[in-house]
Amino acid sequence: MAQPVRLLILGTGGMANNHATEFAKIDGVSLVAGIDTRPEQLQAFCDKHHMPKGFASIDEALAWGEFDAITNVTPDAAHYPTTMPFLTAGKHVLCEKPLATNEVDADAMAAAAAKAGVVNMVNLSYRNVAALQKAAAMVREGAIGTVRHFEASYLQSWLTQPAWGHWDKESQWLWRLSTKHGSKGVLGDVGIHILDFATFIAGQDATEISCRLATFDKAPGGVIGEYTLDANDSAVMHLVLQNGALGTVGATRFASGHHNDLRLRIYGDKGGLEVSFEKGVSALRASLEADLLTATWHDVEAPVLPSVYQRFIAAIRGEGVAEPDFARAAALQKLLDRAEQSAAKGGVSLPI
Repeated sequence: MAQPVRLLILGTGGMANNHATEFAKIDGVSLVAGIDTRPEQLQAFCDKHHMPKGFASIDEALAWGEFDAITNVTPDAAHYPTTMPFLTAGKHVLCEKPLATNEVDADAMAAAAAKAGVVNMVNLSYRNVAALQKAAAMVREGAIGTVRHFEASYLQSWLTQPAWGHWDKESQWLWRLSTKHGSKGVLGDVGIHILDFATFIAGQDATEISCRLATFDKAPGGVIGEYTLDANDSAVMHLVLQNGALGTVGATRFASGHHNDLRLRIYGDKGGLEVSFEKGVSALRASLEADLLTATWHDVEAPVLPSVYQRFIAAIRGEGVAEPDFARAAALQKLLDRAEQSAAKGGVSLPI
């Protein structure tokens, strides 16, 4: 029989429903409570997911205390202040990405989690992509030799078509275009994913980064209602890895023809890999040492992996490794902060 795990869900927005649904599928996991400051939304969420308790504040939930772990699905800026009390209380935490909105807060969260000795993980959802994990394993095994060059991109197009909704009419998209509403643009929204995608597979941290950001005219005067559309729409970064390898990383909301696709091409002195996650399907291709003379590429099978929800519970039960953890997310936040700083200085290269 699986070890019981009592889970509290912090936040009750759209993504929280995904968390509740996925955790409920895991044997031995009980959804015991939700937290939200909005009473009607909280009640509806608890009813929908058959959760016996609902709290209007973190203090109330901690005073009750009958839970083992939390999943934090609050807005980005709330991650730091809402996570820290649970770490102090010794609760295991899964936090949505990004861990925080700046490296100081992210570092503090990673340090607090380490001090508490609890399982701490961040939902970098593309770690669930089978091709990513297989590619990373191949690089670590030396299949492509020493990494020398890579190209990575995160391609979205919701500013060119309404497949996910009308960006110019719906608040769920408009806030992502406005710094006054907490957005850091495409860099802050999906930059963390593609930076993790590239450097995790490469098996190395970046030592330098340069970045250029662009914000394009999308409405008369750059304003729609209460939203000033000043957040970045496209980002291009150059990275230097620990061994001196060079790479480019890009992200945009203007990639017409791509709804939500990630790509990576990585080359070593003994081979190359192409990793893709397009239309929800992952694929891996390789040209290894025996193929180089003919430049032949072949498909590589990648096994389906446990989800982040399954890995979080397994780590609590001592049956798996807690990855990616807060320390990894803090390192990625540092990269994002340096990218912003570089862009503000015209794209100069900055050390990490």
